[in-house]
Amino acid sequence: MLAQLTLSKAQPESLSSKHLLVLLPRDKALSGDIPHAGLLKAALARRGMKAEELAKSPVSANDANGTLVAWAMLDFSKDTFVLQTQVRKGLQLLLEEKPKGIAIAVLGDATQRGRAAELAVYGAWVNGVPLPARKRKHEPKPLQTIELIGFTGKKIFAALKAQAEGNLLCRTLTMLPPNELTPSAYRTRIAELARQYGWKHEEYDLKKLRKIGAGAFVAVAQGSADEDAAIVHLGYRHPKAKQTVALVGKGICFDTGGHNLKPARHMHNMHEDMNGSAVVLGILLAAAQSGLPVNLDCWLALAQNHISPKAYKQNDIVSAPRPTSRTTSLPR
Repeated sequence: MLAQLTLSKAQPESLSSKHLLVLLPRDKALSGDIPHAGLLKAALARRGMKAEELAKSPVSANDANGTLVAWAMLDFSKDTFVLQTQVRKGLQLLLEEKPKGIAIAVLGDATQRGRAAELAVYGAWVNGVPLPARKRKHEPKPLQTIELIGFTGKKIFAALKAQAEGNLLCRTLTMLPPNELTPSAYRTRIAELARQYGWKHEEYDLKKLRKIGAGAFVAVAQGSADEDAAIVHLGYRHPKAKQTVALVGKGICFDTGGHNLKPARHMHNMHEDMNGSAVVLGILLAAAQSGLPVNLDCWLALAQNHISPKAYKQNDIVSAPRPTSRTTSLPR
């Protein structure tokens, strides 16, 4: 669950939160209205840093009351990825302590504060939820509250929250180990999501795929002892949609390479070969949660590419639904 967001008019110095991120526009000098300005100047002096270097390397320090404060500058001439990276660096200085809540203060003109607020809240949402881990001592401590100071526009956050939900779904699925996210287990998860959000849901299992002659996909799946591969179709409809978009996601839950067996260094992390399908699911969830006025048709090809006596081989001839056939070359 994402952290609860509140928009506050309080001064940063009077907050109850013990973790504060201060975002300010890039400048060569520090303005007088920066929260905990004296503490920041001392932190920069200790590190031998100039103020404008905060646009590359955020810094943090503890005030006399024990509040951990992090400062970062944002160069709004840079692209979104660069800005997100800089915000994440600042947030990480706070989130390393696994706090229950954080406060975020944004400075600058109205446009700069709005942009900084978007980046910071989204970054706190997606980085404040622990991803799956199987270590015995792993104790998930998700971020519970976000207090935003310096920006009061509420409308932008509904869409951002939907995007964050989609982001977390994608990353959570991709992190799951291959013995947990098998094609069968993946199909169950997708069916549950479809029921929860009212998406159209249809599965083409191997029996159906063989019947329609989908030999290329069946060839990949046939090396697996479990015949649980399928192509799943999901549909999202909006009454005001003026266009329909199709998204196709690769969902190979583990890829050994088959008879063209991958060496160990290339097989490691091949459970992530299903990431394309997870991205499609994340986009679908974000669209549905935000009520995006577009129709979406999503096709997820779920299988495992195993090595076995039944796996397809070099020079096998496989057929596709179109009146054609091809010789397999087993690329890595």
